[in-house]
Amino acid sequence: MSMTDPIADLLTRLRNASRAGHKRVSVPSSRMKRDIVRLLQDSHFVRGFSEQPAGPQNELVIRLRYTPEQEPVITGIRRLSRPGLRRYATRDKVKELNRRLGVTIVTTSRGVMTTQQAMREGIGGELLCHVW
Repeated sequence: MSMTDPIADLLTRLRNASRAGHKRVSVPSSRMKRDIVRLLQDSHFVRGFSEQPAGPQNELVIRLRYTPEQEPVITGIRRLSRPGLRRYATRDKVKELNRRLGVTIVTTSRGVMTTQQAMREGIGGELLCHVW
């Protein structure tokens, strides 16, 4: 199976699983996906994750977080940059994006981080996604 945008696949699986009320979701693992899920865990959007061996490629098993009323914590996910249209933000634009509700994830020359971390570092990068 050929996949042109693995990050969009990760976000779609998270969105669908949380709307369906699943406790966990599995996705093929990569370093970028691991970093994104780690940031979502640090921002309290997911409960946790683990990497498990599964055939030729490991899988990330992500445990989703819900409110006490069993409503999903992730109410929306939006892919900002995609293979056909890359979107970048300078360090000044990162400051503006940091004012949004939720968390915006960017990939920079220093790794994958939130806009809040990028603002502290004073750098910009490619906008990956926005989660609220």
